[in-house]
Amino acid sequence: MTTPRTRKLACSTCKGKHQHRQLTGAEQQQAKEQLRLRAVHDFWLCENVVDAETSAQCRNLRRYLQWKPFSPPVKLQVPE
Repeated sequence: MTTPRTRKLACSTCKGKHQHRQLTGAEQQQAKEQLRLRAVHDFWLCENVVDAETSAQCRNLRRYLQWKPFSPPVKLQVPE
């Protein structure tokens, strides 16, 4: 059985259930560097749009089974 790549999960930043997705290969590498971790395969990224004009996403990182994986919340930086 495979795990779906997107799910509605609670976001501690957006305060509610929003669409999350697993990280792509490039995002996993970026998260490893940003967080200084060896493995980030269980991280999910919030896709909630917080600014309708610019279509900016929340980009809050969380682990699947944890409501608040980081204190304060960690956002994956937007790639340049």
